[in-house]
Amino acid sequence: MHPAGTVVFRPRMVRVVGYGIAAVMLVGLVAGGILIPGFSPLDRAGMIMFGVLAALFCHLQASVRLVAGPETLEVRNLFRSRTITWPEVVGVSFPMGDPWAHLDLADGTTLATWAIQRADGKRGIVDAHRLAALVRERGEAADNDA
Repeated sequence: MHPAGTVVFRPRMVRVVGYGIAAVMLVGLVAGGILIPGFSPLDRAGMIMFGVLAALFCHLQASVRLVAGPETLEVRNLFRSRTITWPEVVGVSFPMGDPWAHLDLADGTTLATWAIQRADGKRGIVDAHRLAALVRERGEAADNDA
């Protein structure tokens, strides 16, 4: 459960495709490992383990998100999570041709946010605008104007 004022961004297409591919690969490789004749027990175990690892990778891809809380942003990408405070974020960019949006940080770097993806079409653009509005509302500029 998230505190009040928290907005969670998740990609839609990546989740649907990721979990779909995970299911197909897991079922296919487990069934193949069990049903294909002539495999040794080690071959069967290897095939099943590969299916489990492939499904785990697809789950990691499908579980990316950005949690915009009242005080911090938690960016969870494929293998790494990072928590930053609102004043660290200068803006949001979503350059044409890039697959996902980026947070422009006060130290001059950018942080990719896989949770807002171009593959989601207009929904991705709308989410980028919603995140930019949250940056304006909760970021350093909002603190200085108060």
